[in-house]
Amino acid sequence: MSTSHHRSAWLKGQDPNCCPSSLPPQGPYRLILLGAPGVGKGTQAELLCQRLGTCHLSTGDVFRAAKNLDPAQRSPALTAALDFMRRGELVPDETVLAMVRERVACLRCPGGFLLDGFPRTVAQADALESILAGEQLKLDAVLSYDLPIDQIVARLSGRRTCAGCKAVFHVATRPPKTESVCDHCGGKLYQREDDRPEAVRVRMETYEKSTAPLVEFYRHRDLLISIPAHGTPEEIFQRTLQVLATRR
Repeated sequence: MSTSHHRSAWLKGQDPNCCPSSLPPQGPYRLILLGAPGVGKGTQAELLCQRLGTCHLSTGDVFRAAKNLDPAQRSPALTAALDFMRRGELVPDETVLAMVRERVACLRCPGGFLLDGFPRTVAQADALESILAGEQLKLDAVLSYDLPIDQIVARLSGRRTCAGCKAVFHVATRPPKTESVCDHCGGKLYQREDDRPEAVRVRMETYEKSTAPLVEFYRHRDLLISIPAHGTPEEIFQRTLQVLATRR
């Protein structure tokens, strides 16, 4: 499957040209990924795409890529979204939905999709349900990676970032060869403000409060699958595959 075609179509809002050379033998999976910062959701998305042949559709990646686009290449929805972000404001539902609708052809990918970063609210989830119904598509599952807050705090507060090359280390799981010194460029390692334990706890409380209604929305539709996010990435991945297999 041509991953580059997938990413280009989704990031730039182009007509997709990403039909896989061979369809997944188990059929396409259409999934949503949920998980607080620090649970390893990005790693799981990468592993799932490799195994299932799905396309990773991350709204965060779209916004990051849009910053590097010439303004003339940005759609009205992306331009509006970037304006909100520059002001430090949340991008409103209608703007996010407009951006997704510009890319609705990606949702029809024969290989399926993993939506990451969308939906974030019940209003967005309702709208997505209508979009998929209009395309005669159905979600297979909503994967929610869960980890106790104390473990998330330990993961994030142990991170150290290089002031020079921005490489990331961890005091427990990926320590530098020399304390506080980057292995790659010799720069000084520091703890980012948002990685301090007190800041992490505030972020987690905000995440849980904002995500709780969304979790209930999908639980009531019998789509939510809660996956314990402890252990190695491979252990979490195998856990995910096992629960997905029960859906087929």
